[in-house]
Amino acid sequence: MNKLKKNVLNIAFLILLLALTLWLIFRDEDLDPVLSALKSVPVLYIIAGLILVVLYVCGESVIIKYLLSAVKIKAPLINCIRYSFVGFFFSCITPSATGGQPAQIFYMKRQKIDIPTATIILMLVTIEYKFVLVFIGLLLAVFGQGLVQSMTVEAQFYLYLGLGLNVFCVTFMSLLVFLPDSARFLITKGFVFLQKLHLMKNKNNRMERLQASMDHYKRASVFLRENKLAILHTTVITFVQRILLFFVTYVVYRSFGLNGYSAITITLLQAAISISVDMLPLPGGMGISERLFLQIFTPVFGTTALTLSGMLMSRGISYYMLIIISGIVTCITHMTVRGETPDQLEEEKK
Repeated sequence: MNKLKKNVLNIAFLILLLALTLWLIFRDEDLDPVLSALKSVPVLYIIAGLILVVLYVCGESVIIKYLLSAVKIKAPLINCIRYSFVGFFFSCITPSATGGQPAQIFYMKRQKIDIPTATIILMLVTIEYKFVLVFIGLLLAVFGQGLVQSMTVEAQFYLYLGLGLNVFCVTFMSLLVFLPDSARFLITKGFVFLQKLHLMKNKNNRMERLQASMDHYKRASVFLRENKLAILHTTVITFVQRILLFFVTYVVYRSFGLNGYSAITITLLQAAISISVDMLPLPGGMGISERLFLQIFTPVFGTTALTLSGMLMSRGISYYMLIIISGIVTCITHMTVRGETPDQLEEEKK
């Protein structure tokens, strides 16, 4: 019941944040040109955008299935698709996407995939996801300075902030995976040091849980050494998966009859927004994503009305529709995938 209440509060906060975002964006705008532009969009472009979003989610499903197969666990693709939609739904409604993986692990456990294996698989999915973002961000920062310099100072700030945070995250996670014993020593000593300074207390068996998480990273290190080819293949799939989502904005751009900018340019600009907001503690980067879209894409779309229409379509397809579709699949999954109760799962975690 507490978990349900928390999810309801998260959704309520999401709706409130959405209402506030839309009010701030449209409070001084004439909606008639925006609505007129949206009405002119051929429905086939909307369908194409939705197909890209579904393929994006299914891309993660293929990665999960591939990695499970590498450890000799047979999981039907339909089950992996369910895990992905569940993960995206809870990631969308929780700050910094913190709720996605625990929910995925819960349903994977219901279908007889043990928690340590599920944790390692999803950990590797996260590392690959972050690595691809960093790779694209570094390419943009080194070879795409023309695009970067065309952005506002605020947009450049968020881009470099997001890139820096993602580089730190990937470096830290790589240290945990590739040097697990050294990482365990440093983190344990750091925890003890913070305790001595009275900056952290060992509440709720924090040290034990920290040690357990270190064990997961050590097992992930073994998995990486034994399945290098699988990691390479799934990283490539992750790259394609991310591009599919970024490409939605180009579909939206073309839906208004615009063709002055290339698909590569539009895709990279959308990637810049995703990199900027990925590590921010807001559900789906809501608020800041819309603000950056308007700043970055106004010169591309040409008019304020078209940019606002493009922002509504792009975010509507790639984020808000994803929440709705993922929410429906999550409800179906919860009703059809039976197994151990949440209380039993918590007991096993202990």
